[in-house]
Amino acid sequence: MRKSGVAEKYIRVVQDMYEGSVTVVRLAVGLADALNVEVGLHQGSALSPFLFAMVMDRLTDEVRQESLWTMMFADDIVICSDSREQVEETLERWRYAVERRRMKVSRNKTEYMCVNEREVSGMARMQGVELAKVDEFKSLGSTVQSNEDCGREVKKRVLAGWNGWRRVSGVICDRKVSARVKGKFYRMVVRPAMLYGLETVALARKQETELEVAELKMLRFALGVTRMDRIRNEYVRGSAQVGRLGNKVREARLCWFGHMQRRDVGYIGRRMLRIELSGKRKRGSPK
Repeated sequence: MRKSGVAEKYIRVVQDMYEGSVTVVRLAVGLADALNVEVGLHQGSALSPFLFAMVMDRLTDEVRQESLWTMMFADDIVICSDSREQVEETLERWRYAVERRRMKVSRNKTEYMCVNEREVSGMARMQGVELAKVDEFKSLGSTVQSNEDCGREVKKRVLAGWNGWRRVSGVICDRKVSARVKGKFYRMVVRPAMLYGLETVALARKQETELEVAELKMLRFALGVTRMDRIRNEYVRGSAQVGRLGNKVREARLCWFGHMQRRDVGYIGRRMLRIELSGKRKRGSPK
């Protein structure tokens, strides 16, 4: 905390909070004897995440690179590099930096992924232990695939939309509720779940259509309309006062772009808009 520039009076307050900390274990026959707590943070304390983030920042000062090449969230770390050798070298520096301070890098949970791999380049290792190779990984709620596709992310958004729809199905499927109110419930509960994070996803036309098909199924279920009724999609949307989902995605992208433009020039989101990537684009126009 002193290295982070925290005032001494706040450091003393935190020391008083953790001095003489004890805990007990609840058993079937009662409470066990009290145990002294010498390592760790108070579970459930609002201050614990802040203290943990501060400790991780100081522990990794010597190995942490700028964002994009190294990204941290709590105790999860993402390391990016241009080659397998560079990844192994960076990972070894991280392992040494944290393990010499009594922390540990999990060999079982550490995975690596090659993006747009054209030829096999061998297995990544950490201290001679082969790491698991995956085709996708999940970070901060978003799924990243090795083939640069976003199909899994779209399917996850569709599933999240259906889960939200089921939570309010008792209202939006009630025949006594007007179409306008049903559409309002849909816009407030279901659509935000489907749109979450899509402002930064490069959707293809096929994936945008997949989202709109799922949306229309939900609206038709809510309004009691089937394909056999031969009612056009425009009429279904108009009855529920729900616009096209593709337009909402583009609107969210513009809002996100505006937020990035208002941030500082050094902010990672703004730098990502102007980053130059190595390699060549695929032939043909974007799908």
